[in-house]
Amino acid sequence: MENEIPKSTVYFDGSCSLCQAEIGYYRRTDQDQALCFIDISETNAEPPEGITLERAMRRFHVRTNDGRVLSGAAAFVEVWDRLPSWRWAARVASLPGALIALEWTYRVFLLVRPIISRLFGQALRLQSVIGRTRRS
Repeated sequence: MENEIPKSTVYFDGSCSLCQAEIGYYRRTDQDQALCFIDISETNAEPPEGITLERAMRRFHVRTNDGRVLSGAAAFVEVWDRLPSWRWAARVASLPGALIALEWTYRVFLLVRPIISRLFGQALRLQSVIGRTRRS
């Protein structure tokens, strides 16, 4: 029997169209199946231990393969580190001050995420309508 590397678990807001698209990208990129994905917006989904559902919906969380729960920029760095094509970004994030800068950027993004997600969802719906019109 092969030694299987434990997966890191990604908790995401599946009710956010932007988040859905990003997680879809990570799923397609995760050829080693190093990540497990949990849509925290689903009815029976449970947030990571010690995190409320409300907090889990507001911020990106990852439970690492050793049981630590990371949030925000640190959670993204864990995802990048588990995806071979993104390990370069995890290495950049390990430079002095980089994680702090990423976290501040993430906090600013969170302020505008609802607007960006709504616009992204509208763009996807418009693209779908245009695609159906062209096929008709």
